[in-house]
Amino acid sequence: MTCFFCAKASKGTCRFCGRGVCEDHAKFGPYVLEVTRSESRGRSEALVVEDALQCGTCRPRPQPVPLPELD
Repeated sequence: MTCFFCAKASKGTCRFCGRGVCEDHAKFGPYVLEVTRSESRGRSEALVVEDALQCGTCRPRPQPVPLPELD
């Protein structure tokens, strides 16, 4: 796979969109793996990876998207 930006060999893929990214264009940020609701604490908690590979071009939404059809 090649880098989406410069066509060099990619070192990984963006966790959000799957684009190939070389070491020069790689960015890192948080990625939510799982969200759970703690009934004993009465709040939601997330399991997060702090340094997931990102391309910097895609724009993951900062807020959750409601899916009422799944309720």
